[in-house]
Amino acid sequence: MRDTPRPDALTAGRQIAAAGREWWRGAVIYQIYPRSFQDSNGDGIGDLLGIVERLPHVAALGVDAVWISPFFTSPMKDFGYDVADYRDVDPMFGTLADFDAVIATAHALGLKVMIDLVLSHSSDQHRWFVESRSSRDNPRANWYVWADAKPDGTPPNNWLSIFGGSAWAWDTTRCQYFLHNFLDSQPDLNFHEPAVQEALLDTARFWLERGVDGFRLDTVNFYFHDRHLRDNPALPPEERNDFTAPSVNPYNWQNHIHSKTQPENIDFLRRIRALTDRFGATTVGEVGESQRGLEVMGDYTAGSDRLHMCYAFEFLASIPPRAAWVETVLRALDTAAPDGWSCWAFSNHDVPRHVSRWHLGPAAARAHTTLMMCLRGTVCLYQGEELGLTEADIAFEDLRDPYGIRFWPEYKGRDGCRTPMVWRAGQANAGFSTGVPWLPIPPGHVHHAVDTQEHAPEAILHHYRRAIAFRHAHAALKRGRLEGLAVTEQVLRFFRATPDETLFCAFNLSEEPAELRLPEGRWHCVGAELNSAGAGPDGLVHLGPWQPCLAVRG
Repeated sequence: MRDTPRPDALTAGRQIAAAGREWWRGAVIYQIYPRSFQDSNGDGIGDLLGIVERLPHVAALGVDAVWISPFFTSPMKDFGYDVADYRDVDPMFGTLADFDAVIATAHALGLKVMIDLVLSHSSDQHRWFVESRSSRDNPRANWYVWADAKPDGTPPNNWLSIFGGSAWAWDTTRCQYFLHNFLDSQPDLNFHEPAVQEALLDTARFWLERGVDGFRLDTVNFYFHDRHLRDNPALPPEERNDFTAPSVNPYNWQNHIHSKTQPENIDFLRRIRALTDRFGATTVGEVGESQRGLEVMGDYTAGSDRLHMCYAFEFLASIPPRAAWVETVLRALDTAAPDGWSCWAFSNHDVPRHVSRWHLGPAAARAHTTLMMCLRGTVCLYQGEELGLTEADIAFEDLRDPYGIRFWPEYKGRDGCRTPMVWRAGQANAGFSTGVPWLPIPPGHVHHAVDTQEHAPEAILHHYRRAIAFRHAHAALKRGRLEGLAVTEQVLRFFRATPDETLFCAFNLSEEPAELRLPEGRWHCVGAELNSAGAGPDGLVHLGPWQPCLAVRG
C-alpha cells in the first residue's frame, strides 16, 4: 500500500501546480509581427515558416512566450487586424499546418504561444458582415452595430473613429449607418447580441484546442457600446493626451464614455476567463483608454474571474519615463488595481520605437531595460527591441499604413516601427527575405543585425539576455510585492519582496550623477553584469548617469 502524502507534501504539490498554471505571472513575452519577422518563400513578406526558422533566436533571449500578431485570412486593409476568417491562415502567411509547426517548434523550445484575437470588429469581407448588410431581417442582421440616420441624414451620434472622421459609415443596401471604431472596412461587432458572443467564444475554443497557450485581446475595452447611442461629451483641452491617438487626431477631443469601456464588458471577460482557465491558457488585454487606462486595467484584472493581465498606454506614450513619471504611474496603478496584474511594454507594433520616442542613448536604453525587468507585472518585448532598433523614417511614397497616410506629415503612422527584422548584416535585405521587402529596411538598421551583435559583447542584445536572466533568477522580481516606492531628485527606488527574498532597486534616470545610501540592514549588491553600482563600507552608492543599483537583503 502506498504511503498517504503528508499535508506539507500536498501543499507543496499544489503550489507547484499553481505556479505552472500561473506561468504568466512575471513572465517575459516576445511580440512577433509576422509580416516583418522572417520571410521563408521570397515574396518579401514574413510568414509562419519564417517564424519557425527564427524561434531559436527568441528562445535564446530567455523569454517565456511569444505573442504572434494576426495571421488570419484578411484583405489586409489594416494588415491583419481586419479579419475575414477567424479560423484560417491567410495564404500570405502560410497554412494551418504551418501554424501547427509554429506551436510544435515553440513548445519544443520551451516557449508558450499566444495569438492575437481581434474580437471587437471584423473585416467588411467577413461572411458575417456580408450577410448582416444584405437586409434588415436576415439571421445575422443584428450581429453588427446598425443605426438609422438622424432626420437630417447625418450619423446617429458624434462618435469618432481612431483612424479619423466619424465612427459611422453609410450602407446603401440597408440604408443605415454601421459603427466602425477604426477603418470603415472594419465594422464593429454587436456584443449585445448573444449569438455574437457565442461565435467569438467558439473561435477562441478553436485555437485553444489547436494548442495555443493564450490570447492577446486587441482593443479589449471596445467590445461593447452604449445601447442608447448617446453622444460622447467633449474633453477639455487640458485633459487631452496622446496615449491612444496622435495629438493631431480630433479623437482626443472627446471623453469616450459611451463608445467604449461599457460595464457589460465585465461579464463577457468572465466568460473568456472561464474558457481559457479550462485549457490552462492565459489572457492579456489591450486597454485603449486615454483618461482611465489604469482604472480599467484594475477593473479588468481584479480577482480571479476576469482577465489574467492587461496593459494600458502610459509607458507607450511619448512622455519619457523619468523617475517622477514612473512613480506617478506606479502609484496610480497601486490605487486603481491593488490586486490586478499589469503587462508592461515600452514598444509594440502601434507606437514609435521607444529608443527614438524617448531619445535614449545606449546607456539610457540599457537602464530602461533593466528597470522594466524589475517592475511588478509581466513584461512584453517587441521584435527588434532587443537589437536597439530605432524608429525608421519612411518616405510618404513607401507608406503602407492607412493611419499614417491619413494624418501625414504631422503623424507618420505605424510603418516606422514595423520594418523588417535584421538578421545578417552581410546578406541581401539583412537576411529577412530574398525578395523585395514589403517595407524598406533602413540602412542604419543593418548595423544592428543579430549576427553582428552576437559577436559584440557590448551589444544591447546581450544586455537584454542578461536582464531577462536576472529577472528569472530572482523570485521577488517575478512575483514579489513592490514596496517603498520613492523618488529623490532623478533617482527612482523601490523594494521587490517575497517572504524569502527582498531586493532593493534604484535607478538614476538622468544624465547627471547621483548618490544614495543603501537602506539599513545587511545588503549584498548584485547585478554587476547589468552595470549595477556597488556600495562603499558605509552603504554609500555613487550612481553614474543612467546607472542602477540592485541589492539583495541578507
